[in-house]
Amino acid sequence: MSDSESDNECTIANDLVVTKYKMAGEICNRVLAELVKRTQLGVTALELCKIGDDMINQETDKVYKKEKDMQKGIAFPTQANVNNCICHYAPLASVQNDFVLKDGDVVKLDLGVHVDGYIAVVAHTVVLSDKKSSRSIDALLAAHYCAEAALRLVKPGVENTKVTDVVTKISESYKCKAVEGMLSYQMEKDTIDGKKTIIQNPTEKQRQEHEKCEFAVNEVYAIDMLISTGDGKSRDMDFRTTIYKREPDQVYQLKMKASRAVFSEVEKKFDTMCFNLRSLDDEKKAKMGINECVNHGLITPFPVLFEKEDEIVAQFKFTTLLMPNGPMRITGLNFDPSAYESEHKIEDEEINKILTSSASRKSNKKKKKKAAKKAQVEATGEVAE
Repeated sequence: MSDSESDNECTIANDLVVTKYKMAGEICNRVLAELVKRTQLGVTALELCKIGDDMINQETDKVYKKEKDMQKGIAFPTQANVNNCICHYAPLASVQNDFVLKDGDVVKLDLGVHVDGYIAVVAHTVVLSDKKSSRSIDALLAAHYCAEAALRLVKPGVENTKVTDVVTKISESYKCKAVEGMLSYQMEKDTIDGKKTIIQNPTEKQRQEHEKCEFAVNEVYAIDMLISTGDGKSRDMDFRTTIYKREPDQVYQLKMKASRAVFSEVEKKFDTMCFNLRSLDDEKKAKMGINECVNHGLITPFPVLFEKEDEIVAQFKFTTLLMPNGPMRITGLNFDPSAYESEHKIEDEEINKILTSSASRKSNKKKKKKAAKKAQVEATGEVAE
């Protein structure tokens, strides 16, 4: 097998890989739809996170049953990020002060699934209110249109900075800010955070340091749009970190027995996928053993981040496959922006042109017809009527 053939084997140039991505995407969407249904007044964030994680495990257990060695399950644990919470809130079972959902809350449901290391991620925002116009609606509409613009822009030959600029302009149209420095990632087999990234609302330093790149055919991206009614700056509010990811390239001889036990369990159960401490056999020991692993770079923490207290953050995230005949979005639920009212709108003609352009993939029929005609011309010198 040549190098290019072996490279293609794990990309969406391979039909079986596309099937696995789509399977993970369908599970994402089913779990998300169930969570949206369950997001009601009086429910806690912990309950939603548990429902999501349990359902991912149940759904992935049903696929490829005969492939006993195939890894599948949670790629990123379920989060329920309420109001000004930006990301990574997925509390432990022992949490004391959980969020209980109330009228007016804005809940961001975020999760990821993998089948054989091929990852699909998704996030959706639910507003628990009958009021269809407010500052939270501005953030919601901005996040939706940012995601729709990104869907149309993340295609072969386009540079990542184009997406960054459009996201900034859309956010500003709704008097909102994209959350500073947040990244959308390229994804590859067993890798949720690949080399190419899109940054939103970068600082001047981030803008200079962030690597420019062009999107290419057969790549996969997690497009994550987080839009705030505030200044867009994230803060650590002293909430316990519960989500982590093992770094396969790091090596260190752990000293503590508890740390070695935790690391060994993480390697066996999750490999390089993100995990919640709640998913380990002994939550108490996990809390004790994880710190040494983090301190020596074996495991990366995903801290819980917040905006200022009275602000709201909205989010839409989807997975897109850059197929030869156009981008294919495999995750995300329907969202109807016309159901919400805002005094703001997008005035920029170029952005409106992007948003009204078609996001559906080109049909292959025309290409096949063209190829057939060309073949006939080459064979006979005549074109059939």
